[in-house]
Amino acid sequence: MIALLPQTLVDGILIGGIYITIAIGFSLTYGVMHIIDFAVGEWIMLGAFLGFYLSQWTHVDPLILLPVVFAVFSFVGYLLQPVVQRVVSGRRGNPVLMGLVFTFGLALMLRGAAQTVLGNFPQSIATAISAKSFSFESGDFFLTVPAVRLAGLVYALVITAVLHFLLKKTDFGLAVRALSQNKEAAALMGINGKRTSSFVYAIYVGISAMTGVLIGAISSITTQMGPEQTILAFFVVVLAGMGYLAGVPWAAFLLGLINAFFPVYLDASYTLLAVFGVLYLILLVSPRGLFAKGV
Repeated sequence: MIALLPQTLVDGILIGGIYITIAIGFSLTYGVMHIIDFAVGEWIMLGAFLGFYLSQWTHVDPLILLPVVFAVFSFVGYLLQPVVQRVVSGRRGNPVLMGLVFTFGLALMLRGAAQTVLGNFPQSIATAISAKSFSFESGDFFLTVPAVRLAGLVYALVITAVLHFLLKKTDFGLAVRALSQNKEAAALMGINGKRTSSFVYAIYVGISAMTGVLIGAISSITTQMGPEQTILAFFVVVLAGMGYLAGVPWAAFLLGLINAFFPVYLDASYTLLAVFGVLYLILLVSPRGLFAKGV
């Protein structure tokens, strides 16, 4: 079992990379708009199918089409955000609760429409690197790294770096951070909250859709895959601390390692229980997430 340790560690890190991209846009949106978006899984699912069909029609590698998927869904997110904001900012009711109800209904509508149009048949997204892998061997240790999973990790790190640059080094990032801290004060400073929130939501939807293409290249996709992705995003964001973007990679890697270790060293059937247990214990000690910096 010791010989499996390097492979298990690498698998956990690679799984964590995908979790980062599932959750990072979700966390950004909550930090600015204070919306828990239950439709994140459906954006991932729709992005996966757009990548699949674009690849079929154009005969272009799906990974090359990632910017196209991002552009299409960013536009959709930009148009949809004012509707979401109007529901959340209504005079009556709790804004967080209204956001939950609206996005839950949106998720049901998108999933139902996708199933009606696309059916419920599993599909897989083939890329030029789908069958490729890198192997390393030293004594009793043998390590295999699938190229497509490695691409997912690289993609996660690039997305994280780009968001970090946007938030820390640009005027747009300054506006986003101001809005997340105090919307009224940001408005008094001349920040256009509606436009900034629309761009944030557009970025979130675009990133989620691109992530769907990568998930489809790693495993199969169906129109019913959304709820599972939503749960994963919610777990990572809560564990990292609601709205604390810097905590997302650490939380994602922790959950990725749990998902990799349990099937190998304990029992795969207890993996979800372990994830719940870790989440419960950490929130019991630190209700604001791993680093106690969540909203």
